[in-house]
Amino acid sequence: MTDSEFDDLAGGTFAAMESALDAAAEAADLDIDLQMKPGGVLELEFADGSKIIVNRQAPMHEIWVAAKSGGFHFRYADGRWVDTRDGGELFAALSRLVSAQGGVAVILAPR
Repeated sequence: MTDSEFDDLAGGTFAAMESALDAAAEAADLDIDLQMKPGGVLELEFADGSKIIVNRQAPMHEIWVAAKSGGFHFRYADGRWVDTRDGGELFAALSRLVSAQGGVAVILAPR
């Protein structure tokens, strides 16, 4: 994958994450503040002050997620972002992490 391809894929994925998170927060009445920070960092802050940070790791061509439960690295393969350790999919992992930290069950799916 070229750097340009990564930028395009990651950009689309971040837009899809924001959209999915907005929709899930509204549907589940989840108190969450989303902020896109410089450098391709998406910060999710929950009512209790905890955060999930999602950022692009351009040199590695990965998306990294930091949450209370740990850090996760996702690499694009076969049309989806997969966890480099367990093969799990990015949106499924975010659903699990947001549900755990937000205290409300949410299912995130790319649009």
